[in-house]
Amino acid sequence: MSGPCLSRRAVLLAGAGAALGALSGCRAEPASSAEDDPTELILRYAENQPDDYPTSKAARAFAERVAQRTGGRVKVVVYSGGELGAEQSVIEQMQFGGIDFARVSLSQLAGLQPSLNVLQLPYLYTDAAQMWRVLDGAIGDEFLLPLEDIDLVGLSWFDAGVRSFYTREKVVCLEELQGKAIRVQESDTMSEMVADMGLQPVQVVYSQVYAALHNGKIDGAENNWPSYEAMGHYEVAPYFLEDEHTRVPEIQIASKAAMEQLAALDVSFPGIIRSCARDSAIVERRLWAEREARAEENMRAWGVEVTPLSEQEKQKFRAAVQPLYEKFAQWAELIERIQEA
Repeated sequence: MSGPCLSRRAVLLAGAGAALGALSGCRAEPASSAEDDPTELILRYAENQPDDYPTSKAARAFAERVAQRTGGRVKVVVYSGGELGAEQSVIEQMQFGGIDFARVSLSQLAGLQPSLNVLQLPYLYTDAAQMWRVLDGAIGDEFLLPLEDIDLVGLSWFDAGVRSFYTREKVVCLEELQGKAIRVQESDTMSEMVADMGLQPVQVVYSQVYAALHNGKIDGAENNWPSYEAMGHYEVAPYFLEDEHTRVPEIQIASKAAMEQLAALDVSFPGIIRSCARDSAIVERRLWAEREARAEENMRAWGVEVTPLSEQEKQKFRAAVQPLYEKFAQWAELIERIQEA
């Protein structure tokens, strides 16, 4: 696997020589000539969410901890709001060392590390507690370690909430969802999930979902409570079917090149980075839980009609997506370990 990755890296390097010169010039250099400034290395962190989002706040918490625990020798500068590019571009830049840290969506990495698609399977966990038992344990490490084969280093897991369906017209069960056009993420796994349920998957750019709901191009969509609130989708799709089909985490990653630089500066620094990343993940999860609870409370107060599913109805949803699980037969043992955790 390392052979193709090196070739990809070489191609990226060849195509971005001039840009890399500029990037490397601002990555690792003394921050100031001031005698009292201990900074020896400046590293960049890419975050595509706005400043007040839980992941951005956690990124700043990571940067603060790194500065504290390295005695100010390492400075991490956080660029939020997508300033350093879209997630896919950020990942590519990280592979050749142009960006040092980032928080990225699982779906963006799954194309490079196919086993990560397992974590996007619907109804994989019974609840959030089970998911964190899996991801914070040995199984989680098994997903992170192979990222080094693609010149990335997996550091920790962030929460991205639980996703459910919401619709323009009220539906209360799987039968009533049949045939409806539902917007899904740009993910083959999500499209297959919706199709297996008997729905019509429609891939719509996130920023256009409100308009698609408003003009009837789609009958519904699926997402978590904070996104549902933030994008105003409740105004045009006020019926929330709480099926909780996926709990897909996000990953905090480092470039392999950055970790090598850190080790060259001080052999203890890569371990410090990993520890700070785990600490910041705890911060993010707390912030996310608070935001998720607040969003749900706001939506219920606004008048969104929420339909929770009985266990019997949830079983119908789980049974409908079994064909998708059959396509993941090569990871059947891993899936079984996750579900038994």
